[in-house]
Amino acid sequence: MKEKQGIKIVTDNRKARHDYHILETYEAGMALQGTEVKSLRGGKANLNDAFARIENGEVLLYNMHISPYEQGNRFNHDPKRTRKLLMHKYEINKLFGTVREKGLTLVPLKVYFSRGRAKVELALAQGKKLYDKRDDMAERDAKREMDKAFKERQHY
Repeated sequence: MKEKQGIKIVTDNRKARHDYHILETYEAGMALQGTEVKSLRGGKANLNDAFARIENGEVLLYNMHISPYEQGNRFNHDPKRTRKLLMHKYEINKLFGTVREKGLTLVPLKVYFSRGRAKVELALAQGKKLYDKRDDMAERDAKREMDKAFKERQHY
């Protein structure tokens, strides 16, 4: 787990920034069961293929994997169960309108603990086309080459 300014990052969804254009981010709490919190504190979570939907005025997180807690025995949870995200009603309504209107997606970017509470950074995202991904990779490679050349020049 990475830690900065009282925030302990449990897991990142680095692939989301590669696959989507991130338009806005929101912070949402998570409704968890007891052993899920202990597994999260141990850093045993995975956001690959996770996504969120708005159903019946609630934001639900699908496909997030939280490994069962080793000492949890019969009190353990289903690792891929649907989890409710806690947000203000006006935020949910705003998200619902933009997702329905523009065809955007809700993607979780990271899970972290802030002041002892499990939080999810949720992004309003638009899928990238293949040529956008290629452009981003070329841009990143060019920047890496420039930094390398600059560093070598500074060295002499």
